[in-house]
Amino acid sequence: MPKQKILIVGAGITGIALAERFAQAGHKITVLEKRGEIGGNCYDYQDKNGIIVHKYGPHIFHTDNQEVWDYLSGFTDWHHYEHCVLGSIDHQLVPIPFNLNTLHQAFPAEQAQQLEKILLAEFSPGEKVPILELRQTKNKDLQLIADFVYQKIFLNYTRKQWGLEPEDIDPEVTGRVPILISRDNRYFQDKHQGIPSKGYTSMLEKMLQSENITVRLNTSYHKLPDRQTFDQTFYTGSIDEFFKYQLGRLKYRCFKFALKTVKQNSYQPVATVNYPNDYDYTRITEFKKFLPSTNNKTTAIGFEYPGDKGITGWPILNNDNSKILRKYQAEAKKLSNITFVGRLGEFKYYDMDDAVANSLAIFKKFNE
Repeated sequence: MPKQKILIVGAGITGIALAERFAQAGHKITVLEKRGEIGGNCYDYQDKNGIIVHKYGPHIFHTDNQEVWDYLSGFTDWHHYEHCVLGSIDHQLVPIPFNLNTLHQAFPAEQAQQLEKILLAEFSPGEKVPILELRQTKNKDLQLIADFVYQKIFLNYTRKQWGLEPEDIDPEVTGRVPILISRDNRYFQDKHQGIPSKGYTSMLEKMLQSENITVRLNTSYHKLPDRQTFDQTFYTGSIDEFFKYQLGRLKYRCFKFALKTVKQNSYQPVATVNYPNDYDYTRITEFKKFLPSTNNKTTAIGFEYPGDKGITGWPILNNDNSKILRKYQAEAKKLSNITFVGRLGEFKYYDMDDAVANSLAIFKKFNE
């Protein structure tokens, strides 16, 4: 690939990984970001009390992809952190996802022991069983577990978070909330887990440290007068926004994140506590529990409120959106030298490691 002038729209983790790779290959890169900061929803900062806060909600890096882990490790050291989530169920905090420990907290001891035997006879140790799949069982004891998890943990949380019934959401999403046949309280079981030791923003800033990269904040793509002068454009914003919503609006899970400083050392036992059935918010996050802090007088927490407006989160994968997306993808194919990339550009459910892996693959394809 001859050396080119490349425009990357969006300074989230997808766009920044693309920028870093192409810059290292000698291309001239302009990164355009409509917000006043880099990092997209991964952006974090140190507050006045010395606590690193995730402005747009909690981000925990986890991956089994060795290439991605090695790549990002070139820009950061890692604070080893394994995410454990508790859920407020029937006035007690229990491990989420539902596992054998949750079972013994939620049911009387003798009944829990019997139900555990039945689960281990039916499924392999360590197996992840999607709740909607377990609900199809004809075993009455397993139905009891399935109904408990569905009603107490899954149903209302899904309704609050997505504004839809679980059956109306793509299995790719609902399958991410399984019953775990083990006593492992970790939310993720990936080989590599952690938080960048100085925060995500610090890591991403290092990725942009190249004389071949120019970053322009507070700048919209459609208001950029010289956008036609680039040889290639990688667009990581919403594909429907690019086309000015001419074929309809794609629907996303949106949310608002309310930050609060509390004058106490610790607010809750783990970094994230889910509230499936109570309150308007879905979860509370305490940021001190991600990275160590010497501050023992205050802590920083965030309340996450789902809704139709606010911060653009995850794509809602259903038939209506798929029809609209296919129309935009057909229009995108008519454009020369513009590639739509990432969670918003592809309207795809990417974790952070998937987003980076995707950027690395796209770079290799274009730089052959």
